[in-house]
Amino acid sequence: MRERRAFPITLLLAAAALFIAGLACATAAWLWYASSEGRPLPAAPEPVVVTPRGDLAPIERSTVELFRNASPSVVYITRLTVRADPFRRNLEQIPEGSGSGFVWDRAGHIVTNHHVVEGAGAARVTLSDGTTWPAQLVGSVASKDVAVLRIEAPESALHPLPIGTSHDLAVGQSVFAIGNPFGLDHTLSTGVVSGLEREIMSAGGVPIQGVIQTDAAINPGNSGGPLLDSAGRLIGVNTAIYSPSGASAGIGFAVPVDTVARVVPQLIEHGRVIRPALGVHLANPQILERFRIEGALVLQVQPGSPAAQAGLRPTQRDAYGRLILGDVIVSVDGEKVEDSLDVYRILDRKNVGDTVRLTIRRGRQEIETSAALVGVYDE
Repeated sequence: MRERRAFPITLLLAAAALFIAGLACATAAWLWYASSEGRPLPAAPEPVVVTPRGDLAPIERSTVELFRNASPSVVYITRLTVRADPFRRNLEQIPEGSGSGFVWDRAGHIVTNHHVVEGAGAARVTLSDGTTWPAQLVGSVASKDVAVLRIEAPESALHPLPIGTSHDLAVGQSVFAIGNPFGLDHTLSTGVVSGLEREIMSAGGVPIQGVIQTDAAINPGNSGGPLLDSAGRLIGVNTAIYSPSGASAGIGFAVPVDTVARVVPQLIEHGRVIRPALGVHLANPQILERFRIEGALVLQVQPGSPAAQAGLRPTQRDAYGRLILGDVIVSVDGEKVEDSLDVYRILDRKNVGDTVRLTIRRGRQEIETSAALVGVYDE
């Protein structure tokens, strides 16, 4: 009887493995077919066609060119405070705040806002080429929110902006705000002139007149930066935003360049601004409201001033301590005066040496007089 040979176990294992692998492949193919509903594999993607940048719209090319030309003029300002180190007993300059500014001339004068450098022990200016220079405060005027710094940078690194005008602006005109907020390189925002002849209160408590309102985004770090027209000319200095949250909300303000062009040369020459004045101290709105006075109540008259020469009488007390109200200015050069701020608004448009006509109310009388304005340093 012939003996039967046992079937090799290795062959059985190999056959089982092949069977399982085939089953797995068949299952995977069936699942792919079911999930894709038998659709064929997608074709290879088409190659990306790069469109030349020269195909930008003319208005876009103009904006790009404006930014390219103007941004070298915009600087980053760091406000420093001086603090004593209690351990090493020496003085340190600590960064306290920042803002933007721009080059005014090749002598190294930098224009920014008063509130950007207010209270600073020192300041640094970073130019568009990345170099940083210590800055000296030349002069500042809170009532116009304008300040001038000076740096000892070479002329080749200084790129002044062309100066435009603001008295002939029109609502709807395109504007461009450039700044260097937080030192994050230059930024550009665009918009239009959304309002003219606006008025905002300065840090000195005196109204800044003729302010430009724009919907171009102006964030806190843009303060002191330039507002430009479509030709790249300076038309204002970005100064404030109207926003409950402190961020841009579509209403920004800029000090008009006509004011800046009048103030900056005085700051460079004198370190201060000379403004026309009558030589009087006028009552604040609270006093006017308390006594129900319409007009500008004269509290004090400086001896020898134009107001004294014009015969204006101050508020005083009689021998019994009773208050005797002084003269009330009710018009200047025919313009009605409702409160003390109106007098500042009118005189701000005058020049030192101009003669103004005053209408004053003294008791129940109205008296006409005139006064030649003198120059006093603005605060």
